[in-house]
Amino acid sequence: MGLEIETVYENGMLKPSQPLPLENGQRVRLHVQKLGSAVERFYGSLRWTGDPEEFDRWLNDPDEGIYGCHKV
Repeated sequence: MGLEIETVYENGMLKPSQPLPLENGQRVRLHVQKLGSAVERFYGSLRWTGDPEEFDRWLNDPDEGIYGCHKV
């Protein structure tokens, strides 16, 4: 069974936004992925030599094709 939920990290603990359908003591595998803008998610994984602000301007430029002004 796969499950995807949003959580908040506070004081060293992940706090789910909703109750989980799990039994007490049940073992699970957790994959953590930061939420954020496209710039926050992609900066560093692309061969971009500029700074994050420049990448954000490029990514959201309507003259840059189908991805211009879209949050990817």
